[in-house]
Amino acid sequence: MESETLTLILVNLASIMDNADQSLLPAVYNEISKALDIGPTGLGLLTLFRSIVQSACYPLAAYLAVHHNRTHIIALGAFLWAAATFLVAISSTFFEMAVSRGLNGIGLAIVTPAIFSLVADSTDETNRGMAFGWLHLTGYIGSIIGVLSAVLMASTSFMGIPGWRIAFHLVALISVIVGILVRLFANDPHFSDSNAQAQIPRKPFWSELKDLVKEAKSVIKIPSFQIIVAQGIPGSFPGSALSFAPMWLELIGFSHQTVALLWTLYIVARSLGGLFGGKMGDILAQHFQNSGRIILAQISSISSVPLAAILLLVLPDDPSTALMHGLVLFIMGFFNSWCATATNNPIFAEIVPERSRTSIYALDRSFETIISSFAPPVVGILAQHAFGYTKPIRKGSTGSEEIETDRENAASLAKALYTAIGFPFVICCLIYSFLYCTYPRDRKQAKMHALIESEMQRIENPSSAEECSQLLVSE
Repeated sequence: MESETLTLILVNLASIMDNADQSLLPAVYNEISKALDIGPTGLGLLTLFRSIVQSACYPLAAYLAVHHNRTHIIALGAFLWAAATFLVAISSTFFEMAVSRGLNGIGLAIVTPAIFSLVADSTDETNRGMAFGWLHLTGYIGSIIGVLSAVLMASTSFMGIPGWRIAFHLVALISVIVGILVRLFANDPHFSDSNAQAQIPRKPFWSELKDLVKEAKSVIKIPSFQIIVAQGIPGSFPGSALSFAPMWLELIGFSHQTVALLWTLYIVARSLGGLFGGKMGDILAQHFQNSGRIILAQISSISSVPLAAILLLVLPDDPSTALMHGLVLFIMGFFNSWCATATNNPIFAEIVPERSRTSIYALDRSFETIISSFAPPVVGILAQHAFGYTKPIRKGSTGSEEIETDRENAASLAKALYTAIGFPFVICCLIYSFLYCTYPRDRKQAKMHALIESEMQRIENPSSAEECSQLLVSE
C-alpha cells in the first residue's frame, strides 16, 4: 500500500511539472513577441508545431505504455521535455524556438497516456472521477507554478539574461529531478512481479505492432469514443485559445504582477472546479447511471458562453477593473473545468477492457491535441486579419501612443478570443447529447467482454481455479 501511495504521489508530481512546462510559453507570449518580433499568428504557430509533433507521438506512447514499465516511460518523458525546454530557453530565432517546441512535444506525448492509465487502473466506477479530479488539481498546480515563474520573472533579468528565459531553465531543471525520482521510486503494478513478467513470452515487434493497430481500430469503432472525440474538436478550442489571455490582460494595461494574480486565480478556479466536477460526477453516476456524467458536461460547456462574453466583450478595457476581471475569471474557470474529470476520462475507463485503457487515452489525446493545436493560430489570424490587431509597437513611440495601440490590440484580441470560445462551446454541448444513446450500451458491452475474458482465463488456467476453491473451502 505504501508503494502504491508513493507511486501516485510521484505520478501526480510528474503531472505538475508536465503542466508547468506547457504553461510557460503562453505566459510570456508578450515578451517572446517583442524578443522575436512576431505577432499573434507566429506565436500561435509555435504552439501548433509542438502540438503536431505531440499528436503524432501518441501512438508511440500507447505502444511504450503497453509493453514497458509505465513509470519508466514517465521518467523518460520528463527527461525529454526538460531537454527541449532548455533549448527553448536559449533559442534566439523563430526557427530555433519552433524546432525546440516540436521536440518538447515528444516528451509531453509519451507521459500523459501512461499517467491516465495508471490512475484508471487504481480506481473503480465509484471513485474514478474523484481520482481524476485530484490529478486535474495537481496538474493545475503545475500550471500555476509555470505561470507565476514565467510572468513574475519576465520583468527581471539576471546577468543580462531575460527573466523569462531563466524561468524555462528553472522548470527544465526541476523536471529532471522529478524524472529521476519517478525512475527510482515509482512502481507499475503490471511490472511489480518481475518473475511473472519473465514468464510472459514477448512477441516479435511486428506482431506487437499489429496487435496495437487492431486494438486501436476496436477502440475507434466504439460510438461513445467517437462522440467524445467529436465534441473534443470544438471543445478543445476554447482552452487552447485562452493561452492568449495573459497577453490580452497585459495589453489592457495590467501589470505583470496583476496578470500573474488574475491568471493564477483562473487556474486555481479550474483546479477546484475539476475536483468538484469529478466528485459530482461520481455522485450523479450512482443516482443516474446513464445520464449523470453527461448532464454535468453539458452544464459545464454551455455556462461558459455567457461568462466569456461578460469577460471579453462587456467588462471595460481598464486596468482599474482588476477585481471584476478576477471574479469573472474565477467563476468561468470553476464552471468550464468539469468535462474531463466528471465525464470524459471516467467514461473512457468504462467503455473498454482494462488492457485497452492506455490506447483509448492515447488516441483521445492524439485527436484532441492535433485539433486544439490549430486554435492559437486561428485566434492570431482572426485578431490580425479580421479584427485589426497591429504588429508589436515600434521603438520610439510615445507613451500615449503605446497605450492607445495596446488598448486597440486588446479589443481586437478579445473579439478573436470570444469567436474561438463561444461558438465551439455551444457545438460541444450539443454533441454531448448523443452520449445519452450510446454510453449505456457501450458500458454494458465492455462489462460483458470483461466477464467473457475472465471466464476464458479461468478455463485456460484450471489450476488457479482449483486453488481458489480449496482456499474458499479451508476458510
